[in-house]
Amino acid sequence: MKINTLGRIITLSLVVATTIHATNGDNLISVGAKSRGMGGTGIAVSHGAESTLNNPALITSVEGTEVAFGGTLFMPTIKSQLSFPGNPEYTSDADMNMIPEVSIAHKLNDNWFIGIGMWGTAGMGTDYSKASLNPAVGQMGNFQMVTNLQLLQFGISAAYKTGGLSIALTPVLQYGNLDINYFNPLVPPGQNVGAGLAQDFGFGYNVGATYDFSDDGISGLTLGAFYKSSIEMSYDGQLSTAMAAFGMPGFSDTLEQPAEYGLGLSYTAGQHTFAFDYRNIQWSDAQGYSDFQWIDQDVYAFGYQYSQDNIALRVGYNYGSSAVTETANPLFNMLNLLGFPATSETHYTFGGTYTFTEQFSLDLAYVYSPKTTETFDVSGLFGPGSDISTSHEENSVSFQLVYKF
Repeated sequence: MKINTLGRIITLSLVVATTIHATNGDNLISVGAKSRGMGGTGIAVSHGAESTLNNPALITSVEGTEVAFGGTLFMPTIKSQLSFPGNPEYTSDADMNMIPEVSIAHKLNDNWFIGIGMWGTAGMGTDYSKASLNPAVGQMGNFQMVTNLQLLQFGISAAYKTGGLSIALTPVLQYGNLDINYFNPLVPPGQNVGAGLAQDFGFGYNVGATYDFSDDGISGLTLGAFYKSSIEMSYDGQLSTAMAAFGMPGFSDTLEQPAEYGLGLSYTAGQHTFAFDYRNIQWSDAQGYSDFQWIDQDVYAFGYQYSQDNIALRVGYNYGSSAVTETANPLFNMLNLLGFPATSETHYTFGGTYTFTEQFSLDLAYVYSPKTTETFDVSGLFGPGSDISTSHEENSVSFQLVYKF
């Protein structure tokens, strides 16, 4: 049996298919090659037009017009096993995906700046559609689970600068689609479960602020803060259909992208730049995620950049404890690890920029998240001693072309 769950998101003139296996929960650690190369930092260190989504107050560093266009090649390795006799471990086929992003920032005058962009920002999914399923011999085939959540954000920023203070507001339009399909062998002779692809649009906003202490006699020191509102999304028939097949009718189809806030600090001394970000992602207050008992995440990011002539080199570290934890409900334990294994915690990042001319440059970044393994109890579903174990490892490469004029 093969279940087709390809979804499409449109980024300006691009039409791409992508299943994003995310990092901090279902969020990418950051958008843009510069930020990703520095551990996802971007609250207090400016990355030019790329900062439009991360902290729009930082686009006040742009001297004219800047365009950043690129994407991330994401390569996760996810394996899950239900601990039944004769039931093997299976590897998800959702193992290579392309995530696009484009940002534009423009200086109107000494005080006002605008930005605009579209970004693939978050998502998650697995594909066990080819797993062997034979309940008669204990092979559950990971229920041939196929899940696919995709999120795309479009934003327009307005930033104002006076002295060392910059403030900005970005209204955000979010497009999302969600598809959940699986085969339930627990209902003889078996049951195909799925409502097809569901889509929705939601609205939110980001606000950001930075303060540069150069005018106060501390050259190179910048503090930053941002807040992102929650965005309510409803995917008709998805969660309600999936849960009803397990005897839980009336489940809500709302899957709210959570609010988050953050603080950042950066310091530049000559050729060296150091950055630190703290972010809090409020999964426990977001509808849908709270139903599946996700917990809030504290995310810590560290980045360093060395620049000389036309070259910049970057390294970083990002840590956020898993938002997915074991619960008292065995069904949530199974669905979280089998369909939505957002369990990555630690990320090591590397990157760099090569400037060809004053107007044109290339940014690259590599992010590695080492394997994490979670094992949750599912004995309430399959009998004493049964559990589910999922391992999750990620590699990704980001590229970005930047043009200034």
